[in-house]
Amino acid sequence: MACTSCSTSDGSAPKGCGNKGNCGTDSCNKLTVFDWLSNMSLPSGQEIFDCVEIRFKNGRKEFYRNTEKLTLSMGDIVATEASPGHDVGIVTLTGELVRVQMKKKNVNLKSDLPKIYRKASQKDIDIWSEARAKEEPMKVRARELAIAQNLEMKISDIEFQGDGSKATFYYTANDRVDFRQLIKEFAREFSTRIEMKQVGFRQEASRLGGIGSCGRELCCSTWLTDFRSVNTSAARYQQLSLNPQKLAGQCGKLKCCLNYELDTYMDALKSFPDFDTKLFTEKGEAVCQKQDIFKGLMWFAYTDNYAQWHVLKIEQVKEIIAENKQKNKVSSLEDYAEEPEVEAKKEFSNTVGQESLTRFDQPKKKKRPNKKKKPAETVENRVANPSKKPMDNTRRQPNPEQKSAPRDNQNRNQNQPRPPRNKEVDDASVKENQPTGEKNFKNKNRNNNNRNKQKNRPKPNGDQPNQPSNQNKNEPKN
Repeated sequence: MACTSCSTSDGSAPKGCGNKGNCGTDSCNKLTVFDWLSNMSLPSGQEIFDCVEIRFKNGRKEFYRNTEKLTLSMGDIVATEASPGHDVGIVTLTGELVRVQMKKKNVNLKSDLPKIYRKASQKDIDIWSEARAKEEPMKVRARELAIAQNLEMKISDIEFQGDGSKATFYYTANDRVDFRQLIKEFAREFSTRIEMKQVGFRQEASRLGGIGSCGRELCCSTWLTDFRSVNTSAARYQQLSLNPQKLAGQCGKLKCCLNYELDTYMDALKSFPDFDTKLFTEKGEAVCQKQDIFKGLMWFAYTDNYAQWHVLKIEQVKEIIAENKQKNKVSSLEDYAEEPEVEAKKEFSNTVGQESLTRFDQPKKKKRPNKKKKPAETVENRVANPSKKPMDNTRRQPNPEQKSAPRDNQNRNQNQPRPPRNKEVDDASVKENQPTGEKNFKNKNRNNNNRNKQKNRPKPNGDQPNQPSNQNKNEPKN
């Protein structure tokens, strides 16, 4: 992770911080100081302080002496003394505030500091940019060589010198590592001077940067300067669960923020009795289970019944301890226990005339109930339930009386002739049960057939009379 607006971005040209020191990404804004004395003139006869603060890659800052009396301001790119050759960096602070920073870091003002050669030329900047562009592919290749030798180390970053004559490899390891053979392979592979420098896991995280579990940039890469040791006792004092996955940061160590509020908790716990204090009552011994430093409460439970807790104030606990010191036992904890306060339910009252938040939402369509279709009525159902009325459907349903007719015919004499069919009655019943469209269509077809039959029927002779009309059609024919 690197800042794309300044020289901390990998392979970009050193143009200074485009966000004017407010990006805060990957140590770009680390240890920055606002020069509030820049617009003030020095008293007469006083010379400008000749030391300057210069920043290099990943927030590394050092002090240099301006022996050439160059006119420098924040953001200038300068060429500084290095061993061997020269390095290129960016000026971050000048003037009297550099004296204050040196006192803060315990740097001797009269010590021999490296000096500034000149302001960087375009040629110096081009060489520096080409060297910075080689760092990322070189880091990948260096890790492959370290893995090939089975060395328990991790190469976290590479920093080239401004003139490209030397490369510093930063690595992390749990134990001592013999990398003499590895340096020879690096020198043969990259054809440059190699320097190995071991850093801690916290320093590695501060150099690389990142986003913490809180959603903000890492403290070590933005503003934290000193790395104090963090112990699990800091989590115990703050009554945090000892879960290493939640308490560890990206560096694999305990989070630095566990120390931020530790002093406040320690001051508050001074007024509390010891957590291991035991209370002696007539009902038995009681031990502390929990304490709340914000409300000044402690929870005690009897040793024979840990399920039931009793809430006591600090003053009441101290009274019981004082009685126990005089070898007196109190009656019970219930006499001193505080009744838990029941919080009243907060009901929303529309005093301002507010409307519902969902008034603009589209109402959901109500699902219509699925009307289950009744099963088709069959002969078996009607026989099983004779009292049930037949379904009123448009289609003609079979009549159970007609169904039973063939059974009656079986008892008849087989030689008995069958009565003729009454066409008029049958046609009338069919017409009643058919829908209107089918009636009209069938009537037309029947009329057309009757006309054709009448045309093709032979005419009877005049002497031959017609068949008698009074003949009973129901009688069987001879």
